[in-house]
Amino acid sequence: MVHQPLPNLYLIDLDQPRPGFHHFISSWVYKKGDAVVLVDPGPSSSVPVLFDALASIGVTRLDYVLITHIHIDHVGGLGLVLKRYPEARVLCHSQVVRHLVDPSKLWKGSLEVLGSLAELYGPIDPVPEANIAPEYLLTSGDLTIETIETPGHASHHVCFRLDDILFAGEVAGVIYPFEEGLYLRIASPSRFVYEHYRTSIQKAAAIDVSHLCFGHYGYLRREHARVFTAAQDQIDLWLDIVGRHLLNGNENLEEFVFDEILKQDPFMDLFKKLPVDVQERERQFAANSIRGMQGYLKERGQIFTLDN
Repeated sequence: MVHQPLPNLYLIDLDQPRPGFHHFISSWVYKKGDAVVLVDPGPSSSVPVLFDALASIGVTRLDYVLITHIHIDHVGGLGLVLKRYPEARVLCHSQVVRHLVDPSKLWKGSLEVLGSLAELYGPIDPVPEANIAPEYLLTSGDLTIETIETPGHASHHVCFRLDDILFAGEVAGVIYPFEEGLYLRIASPSRFVYEHYRTSIQKAAAIDVSHLCFGHYGYLRREHARVFTAAQDQIDLWLDIVGRHLLNGNENLEEFVFDEILKQDPFMDLFKKLPVDVQERERQFAANSIRGMQGYLKERGQIFTLDN
C-alpha cells in the first residue's frame, strides 16, 4: 500500500509475512522537481512490493537512495534496487561503505542476532562502490540533502533533512499510528550507549521541520518538540527502571522491567490498543532494548546487587 502525506511525499508499506510485522517496515519516496529520492529500501524479501509501488507512483528512475543505517530491514534490498536503477547514488554514513560493498559480515551478524527473522528478510546483495557517495551536504538543482549524524540506535545512524522534512530513521525509536495519541517505544541496540542515544535525540530535536518521517512507522506533522521530548523522557525512565531492578537483583529482569514500564511510561499507554500480534512483536523488541540498557549499566559499574 502507498500513502501520500504530501503531494511529493510517499510512504510505501513493506509488510512481512509474519505476525505483527504490518505497519512496521516502510520505505519513503520524495520528489523535488525532476529528482526522485528513495529513503531506506527495506529488506530484499519485499523488493518486488517496492518495485510495484514505485511503478504505481510513476517512478521510472531514482536519483538518490538514502540509508539511515544498515540494519537488514532497512538496507537489505539496496543491491537489488541498484540493479533496477543503476543510475542512483547512495548516501550513507562513511563507516558503512565497506559493509555495503561486501555484505558478508552484515549478513552473518544479522543471522546471529535475528535468526529466522533475518532469513525472512532475505539475503543482502553487494552494492557497487561506484554508486556510493557518502556526502553530508549535497545540492543538485533545487534539491538539497543534509545528512545529520545521530548515533544511538546504531553507531552509524544518520537522519536526512530535505526541505521541511526530516527522515528520522529510528533516532527517537518506533511509533505506531493512532489518532488519539502517540505510541512511542525506545529502539536501543545491544551495544547501547546512553550518552550517544540521548544526544542524538537532542540534535534531531533542534532541527526545525514540519514533518517527521519514521522508519518504523509513519509520520507526524507539527509535533516536532513533543515527540523528541517524549523520547528523551522515555529513555531516562527506562534506564532508571532497569537500574532499580538490577540493584534489587531481580530475576526475569526483562519481564519485571517491561511490566513496570507499562505502568509508568505515558507513551506506552496505547500498548493495550495495539493488535495482539503487534503487542508480541513490541514485547520482543522492548526486551532487546532492556538487555542493551542492562549491559550498559553493568559495563560502567553503576549497578551493585544488595549482596555487595
